[in-house]
Amino acid sequence: MKISVALAACRGEPYITQQLASVLCQLGPGDEVVVSDDDAAGGCLAAARSMGDGRIICLQGPGKGVVKNVENALGACTGDLIFLCDQDDVWLPGKVEAVVKAVENGARVVLHDAKVTDAGLQVTAESFFAQRGSRPGFWRNLVKNSFVGCCMAFTASYKDRFLPFPEKLPMHDWWIGLLASLDKGAVVFLREPLLLYRRHPGTVTGRSTGLFQKTAWRARMLYLSASRFAADRKRSNV
Repeated sequence: MKISVALAACRGEPYITQQLASVLCQLGPGDEVVVSDDDAAGGCLAAARSMGDGRIICLQGPGKGVVKNVENALGACTGDLIFLCDQDDVWLPGKVEAVVKAVENGARVVLHDAKVTDAGLQVTAESFFAQRGSRPGFWRNLVKNSFVGCCMAFTASYKDRFLPFPEKLPMHDWWIGLLASLDKGAVVFLREPLLLYRRHPGTVTGRSTGLFQKTAWRARMLYLSASRFAADRKRSNV
């Protein structure tokens, strides 16, 4: 099974080499890490190239924000199993092995727990799942999203379920998780923390938003999910 890691980066130079080191040590010689840098200056690409590892594929991002940058990285992935990856976290030993086992047991989308840390990787919460109240279910995750990309992986054959990303999509990982939640048995939650989830002032995702924004996003996600579900049903009945 070939592994692809889709790493969407932007001004993550202080952290990205540490993250890449934690990823690469768990991959085989035929696996790959696709780094898409959305910053025109290309600082993350320079840092990635400096590691001198042929498994790293470097792409210039489209410069249109996180969702499009992730889509750009995913478009270049050629593996059978794809991990989403942030630029500033650290993979814990055994992450790839645990996710591969879940997929071999039938999962198409895997979400695992993480330890939350500060900028210096000091643990501030032993379980993101416990902190967030994470659990499966479409309606539960529409109201309070559990799906964070850095803790997600999915089979390449499942990409057609959620790609291309719709326009004005609030967040890619939420979208993937909600659609997968509509497919019985597609999602597996692993309760083992397999990542150091670094939170710091420069973090791109996970920032707080106002009530109006939250409500608008949830309405948008419900509409998009219902539309994609209806389109898939219509296609399957043709």
